[in-house]
Amino acid sequence: MTSEAYPWPDGKRAALCVTFDMDAEAAVLAVDEKFSRRPSIMSHQQYGPVTGVPRLLAMLADLELRASFFIPGFSAERHPGTVGAIAEAGHEIGHHGYLHRPPGLIDAATERSELELGLAALERIAGVRATIFRAPWWETSTATFDLLLEYGFTCDSSLFDRDVPYRLGIGSSELVEVPVSWALDDWEKYAFLPDPPTGSGVIESPGRVHEMWWEEIQAYVEVGGCCVLTMHPFLSGRPSRVRALRGLLEKATTVPDLWIATVGEVAAHCAGSEVPVHPLALPTIGPGPAEPVPGS
Repeated sequence: MTSEAYPWPDGKRAALCVTFDMDAEAAVLAVDEKFSRRPSIMSHQQYGPVTGVPRLLAMLADLELRASFFIPGFSAERHPGTVGAIAEAGHEIGHHGYLHRPPGLIDAATERSELELGLAALERIAGVRATIFRAPWWETSTATFDLLLEYGFTCDSSLFDRDVPYRLGIGSSELVEVPVSWALDDWEKYAFLPDPPTGSGVIESPGRVHEMWWEEIQAYVEVGGCCVLTMHPFLSGRPSRVRALRGLLEKATTVPDLWIATVGEVAAHCAGSEVPVHPLALPTIGPGPAEPVPGS
């Protein structure tokens, strides 16, 4: 099914998801726990839950928009009041690991532990049993999707292969996949730390990011896709960036063909629609020709 033919609800042509990864300290501690003794670096990450999230929640309330917040369990434990405010405001809360360790770079036992600890923290602090998952660094493993099914998840948002949500076949079962794009991530636009080395060294102006993302939204509307903005409160929660984001979202709300929804709402719609199942198709390296990707 092409994106142009996707069965969006209520006559809409495309979808926009506004999402935030509230990584806080965990994004750096996953690199090396020694950074816990570096006050300046920790304060850089704490800006998100301490200052950025309240500002972002106020903006979302003004615009009457509901967003998806993906929160590592460690970050929820460190900032329970902020997580409570997110939940109280009615935003969607998804699983984002425990200490932001990327599943594709850890062993199977650690991946299971990260999943369990993250689930327990979100349930204890936010009062939600998360069913939507986003892998830290968008880095999944060959075990990730079987684990998600085992623990009752219904949706993942970590893969990149399509412009629209689809049913991801995992053996005889399936999840809904809501694909993402690095071009729609503020990390590539705003992130900088000298240690651990983070970012390209170029910090974009908010006006330029607004311009780039507006072009992306317009293009997704043209092709009938699902545009998933991914932001981090310690980055996009800064004053000028929130101002630019507000302007972008205000413009998006005026597009009549655009459905602004949470990742979970998009996934629920996909699960109930006649859309194809695409199996996870990883390559096998060996003698003989490579096996084709189904439908490609």
